Amino acid sequence: QAVPAGSHVRLNLQTGEREAKLPDRENGQSDSREERRRRRLGKVDVDANSFTSEELKKALAKMKASEKAERKVSSLFLEQCTVRKKFRPIEQLKEEFEKLNMKIETDYEIMVKLISKFNSSASTLDEKVAALYDLEYYVHQV
Repeated sequence: QAVPAGSHVRLNLQTGEREAKLPDRENGQSDSREERRRRRLGKVDVDANSFTSEELKKALAKMKASEKAERKVSSLFLEQCTVRKKFRPIEQLKEEFEKLNMKIETDYEIMVKLISKFNSSASTLDEKVAALYDLEYYVHQV
């Protein structure tokens, strides 16, 4: 229900109803109920059954804006679904390449092997230098 701007609103805990009170006049007296019904503050009508055209236009604009936002979210979701359909997960690709006797390793897995080769005491100096060169290439990509 529309409430005039500047009204005092509270929740009555005994009845569970929300109550609104117009602000006091300058002389300290409150408006009577009849005066409140007839009086309009700003563009908001005190009578709950009537609204100004401006209020209705603003409410309609808010509804349209929220509808546009919902459409945008749903279109993004559909776009993500179509992109996901085009690509397959890495685990599935690895399984398919294993069937072809090809082993696919990620850059991370290769870097871990190169580091372990470099730290290994069984590696020769040439193997360690080669591991460092290869590792430099992968680190540069990251």
